Amino acid sequence: MRIAILGMGYVGAVSAACLARDGHNVLGVDIDPYKLDLLRSGNSPIIEEGIQELTRQVVDAGKLSVTDDVNAAVCQSDISFICVGTPSRKNGSQDLAAIDKVAQQIGQTLAYTDHYHTVVLRSTVRPGTTLGKVKPILEDYSGRRVGEHFGLAFQPEFLREGSSIKDYDHPPFTVLGSDSQRTVDQVKPVFAHLPCEFISTEIGTAEMVKYACNAFHALKIVFANEMGRLSQSLGIDSRSVMQLVTQDRQLNISPAYLKPGFAFGGSCLPKDLRALLYMSKELDIELPMLGNLIPSNHVQIDHAVDFVLASGKRRVGLIGLSFKSGTDDMRESPLVELAERLIGKGIDLKIHDPNVQLSRIIGANRRYIEETLPHIASLLMADCKALIEQSEIIVLGLNDAPLIDHIMAYATSNQQLLDLVGLPDRRQLNAHYQGICW
Repeated sequence: MRIAILGMGYVGAVSAACLARDGHNVLGVDIDPYKLDLLRSGNSPIIEEGIQELTRQVVDAGKLSVTDDVNAAVCQSDISFICVGTPSRKNGSQDLAAIDKVAQQIGQTLAYTDHYHTVVLRSTVRPGTTLGKVKPILEDYSGRRVGEHFGLAFQPEFLREGSSIKDYDHPPFTVLGSDSQRTVDQVKPVFAHLPCEFISTEIGTAEMVKYACNAFHALKIVFANEMGRLSQSLGIDSRSVMQLVTQDRQLNISPAYLKPGFAFGGSCLPKDLRALLYMSKELDIELPMLGNLIPSNHVQIDHAVDFVLASGKRRVGLIGLSFKSGTDDMRESPLVELAERLIGKGIDLKIHDPNVQLSRIIGANRRYIEETLPHIASLLMADCKALIEQSEIIVLGLNDAPLIDHIMAYATSNQQLLDLVGLPDRRQLNAHYQGICW
């Protein structure tokens, strides 16, 4: 395939060399004459393991050439990968000047290109940039329309400096956010040989997943270092601790707890977090990330309260009170806190939880609920159908199948549903739907 790489920085130089090695005819574009001279002589402009040898090999084979002419590169290619820089400004926003300029130049060329050309943005950009900024520029300067005359996509890259060629050849997945199936069909063959799943998705999702991955990497590093500082102050080998943590593939290193939903609660997580933070204060160890977990968790409860209050509705039915399905444990349940907050705001609240029967609640669990919701007996309803029918807003806090069946059967188009758990299938739902953070 004929491929143009616009921007021969780190991502562009590695992508160009690897694509050329894979048999494609690659034309690299850059405005820096020094970079172009290096590449013409078979030398890569970046320092990276194996990149010099690979660059020399593909240049000598005639598979990689370079130019400073964007128009010529686009005319001679089927796909353009935009890999220009998006540096941070002082306030943290991105400088998109290079993307604006390249998009204008591509658009001008597309005006007289006689074949279907796909533009793939690989530069890391704020979600909404591809469709909200790049698409209008391409269409305005070309006089043509995305999906009819040319394709548009966003493809995040996951190349680490120092191991970029290995990362290119062995990615965790290949993600492409695109405007149409035609665009997917044109880009997919370029990466079909890689030993991973090719995932086609929406452009905004593809833009966001890059930030989510990098933020998660940063989160893991900071978490390990905070646990390291605390362990060290206690005379414990933090490397041994974290080695054991990562051996748990069921909860720790897994999809568990990584699905957006409602706040955490129960008798373990809040208590143990407070204990860790108390230890850190005693030892004068700063743990700012761990210290903000509980406040952030409360913000998710605020988010639910704000939705109910903003609706202007007063009759609310809360389905669920225990901190998760299959238990009657209400200690530090976020649903209990949600109920308490709504009552405090004057909401007419009724609650149904099939596992919560006051006559059977004992011990610390009973003391907690009596102190938090002293009038709980007047709030509980045994009949889920009756609760749904008398509510203006239904808040789903448990994902038990019978409860979901009731909502599907009895909720009407005059009601609103706030989903805290993630309904698996909403096609039969009649009520107006809103997820807690989706």
